[in-house]
Amino acid sequence: MTPPTTPPTTQVTSEQPKTRSTPRAATMKAIVKAAAGPGAEVRDVPVPACGAGELLLKVKRAGVCGTDLHIYEWDRWSQGRIKPPVTLGHEFVGEVLERGAGVTEFAVGDRVSCESHIVCQHCTACRTGNAHVCANTRILGVDVNGGFAEMVAVPAVNAWRAPANIAIEVAAVMEPLGNAVHTAFAGPLSGCHVAITGCGPIGLFAIGVARAAGAARVFASDVSPYRLDLARKMQADAVIDVSRGGFVERVMELTDGQGLDGVLEMSGNPTAVRDALTAIGVQGATVSEVKGFGRQKGQTEIYRGAEYAVNFLPKTKIEVAVPTDRIDKVVEAIVAAAKTGQIGDGKIFVTDISQAVRIRTGETDTDAL
Repeated sequence: MTPPTTPPTTQVTSEQPKTRSTPRAATMKAIVKAAAGPGAEVRDVPVPACGAGELLLKVKRAGVCGTDLHIYEWDRWSQGRIKPPVTLGHEFVGEVLERGAGVTEFAVGDRVSCESHIVCQHCTACRTGNAHVCANTRILGVDVNGGFAEMVAVPAVNAWRAPANIAIEVAAVMEPLGNAVHTAFAGPLSGCHVAITGCGPIGLFAIGVARAAGAARVFASDVSPYRLDLARKMQADAVIDVSRGGFVERVMELTDGQGLDGVLEMSGNPTAVRDALTAIGVQGATVSEVKGFGRQKGQTEIYRGAEYAVNFLPKTKIEVAVPTDRIDKVVEAIVAAAKTGQIGDGKIFVTDISQAVRIRTGETDTDAL
């Protein structure tokens, strides 16, 4: 009788945190802001190392943002922020090539989209659940090398899996889509009449977001026939060519004189801001996606003196996004307007600084939120 044989033993080894699939070249192509001044150039640069807690990605697709154009043109903002040389690009999707030590939630070959803001995880804001206002925030493609390259290293916490059922071109622009989602959900959408002023990429995304969230009707405005056609393709219920004027009148016609429940201001144009505030109904709210206004081809700064907001404050809550260096001036203008009786009861919420200014006719007080 033949004795039973012992089955072969399969050796199980623990997965190593750092995994490299195949050997790679030492350099790669990248679009680099090489020096102060207009322009950018394609350069051979070193392939980035994959540090602890990081992923090394092979970039598959990338989106061009308005920020990239600002940096290319070397405008006033870029001159004060960018420290060349830096590889551009903060909208991209890539395939994981390598995992740094301590990374276990992704595998080589995974497709991921990336959040562009790198936070410190250690400051008071980060440790209290407010990493979105981390004082030490660095931005891919702005402060650190970004995704306009063959490969890019990113913190694993900034990566989000991009499922195969999402088109790779869509996966590349999840970052600006997130801006549209965040702005749209700053107020109620379901059953509301909502307008999006400005049909750039984020405004167009917002049309789809508002529709998916159950808005009763979604209107879109712009001066560009091309962008208005895109808004139609995004199934806006009506589009308004504001190059001919008449935004408020058209809105009132579309809403039987009731006005809008919400406006998502995506253009940063002073006229759009004024029209948005005028078209708001009694219970409506205006939310701006714009984070830094500056000057627009000779026009005065949008919130200079806050004159565009004060005339409409009695009707609505107004939420505005204001550049940090303008906050004090905006607050001073609002307070002055209240003291002179230009505005009545209401609130203006100044976003991104966790501060609100409560306005009462003839008196003011400031409440920290």
